[in-house]
Formats: sequence, structure tokens, C-alpha cells
Amino acid sequence: MVAPASADVAPSADPAWALARLDAAYGAQHWWPAESSFEMMAGAILVQNTAWSGAKQAVDALKLAGLLSPSAIRTADPAALGAVIRPAGYFNLKTRRLKSLCEFLGRYDDDLARLFAQPKEILRAELLGVWGVGKETADSIVCYEAKQPLFVVDAYTRRLFHRLGWTDAKAGYDTLQDLVHGALPADADLFGQFHALIVHHAKAHCRSKPACPGCPLAARCRLAQGESL
Repeated sequence: MVAPASADVAPSADPAWALARLDAAYGAQHWWPAESSFEMMAGAILVQNTAWSGAKQAVDALKLAGLLSPSAIRTADPAALGAVIRPAGYFNLKTRRLKSLCEFLGRYDDDLARLFAQPKEILRAELLGVWGVGKETADSIVCYEAKQPLFVVDAYTRRLFHRLGWTDAKAGYDTLQDLVHGALPADADLFGQFHALIVHHAKAHCRSKPACPGCPLAARCRLAQGESL
């Protein structure tokens, strides 16, 4: 299924093809790794502008400190909370963002099922109103935890789609998301798998310095074919 035509998207853009190739190469990704909805949400804040390894260390530290709940974070001393999440980097900023998220959740009495029961447009707008929550973080929560179909766009998506010749290197978030939404069925599990596959692929092959040999997308990749970008 080829994406619908757009002034910002090449006619050759084919997310369904890429999904099929990546799925065949890497299999099910089982992402996002978390034991609870709130753990996932906290992880989505902590992984901002850092590697998942550092975010995971911070999540594990919150568990050990007995702080992995909205109520615990709301009442935690900011300096003490920052010390716990230090492995995630930008710990002072992320302390404020975690507290902002937990204050928001308090409006729902920390009932995440009630929060997630809202239509995705309303849920997304609510999350975007939380200080420190941008589109990528909000859509991660909507897709992975609320199980509502929104594709998550990140820097890996932008890099991959550009190298495939589908979009400009500076294509906006909405352009990239609309490309996927227009080409694939509206299914949260499908969108989540595609996003996770792109992350896996970016680490395996489509790095900032690409490792093209063995790439499952090389046949249609401008970079792998030696074209200038």
C-alpha cells in the first residue's frame, strides 16, 4: 500500500513495504518494556534526549527508592528525586517534568484507565497540555499504553524516511506521522511495532554513520544505492 500523494512526500513512499521488510528481518519487538502503565509514562519522560539504557537505569532506581507512583513523585523532595533519576540525564529538568505529569494525573485521581478511556484526540490534547510533554512523548503514551492508533515519530523515523527518499531531511512531525497514517491501517499494535522496528533498524544499520551491508531496506534506499542526499 503506497502512501497517498502529498507535496511533502515522494510518490515512491511506501511504509507498508518498509514495515514488511523490517518485520521479516527483526520480528516482534514487544515494545514498550514496562510492568505498569505509570512505569511506561515515567519512562517516556525519562528517555527524552537520552539513550534508553540511561532511562531504564533511572526507572529501576525509582523502583528501588519506592518512588515509582504518581503520589510518591508528587510528594518527593525535588532534590532527592533528581538524585534518583540522575542516570537519565537532565535530571533537574526531568524532575520538573515528572512532577508536572503527576500533578496532571492527580486530576484523574491517578486512575489511568479513566484517563486512557478518552478518545485519542482528547487524550492527546490533554497530554500535550502537560508541561514537558511534546508530541513524541504524548503519542508514545497514547499508542503504547492507551492502545489507541497514533504513530510515534522520532529522529530515527526522520533519518530513515529521508534516506529512503520519501521525505525531506527537515520534514515536520505531522508530515511524517500523516505519511504512516495514510499508508497503514489504524491499529495501535501495528503502529507500535513499526515504530519499534525503526528504532531497532536505526541501531543495527541506519546509524548516523550508516552500516548498509545486510540492510533489509537497501534495495530502495538512496543512500545504499550511492545517491547523494
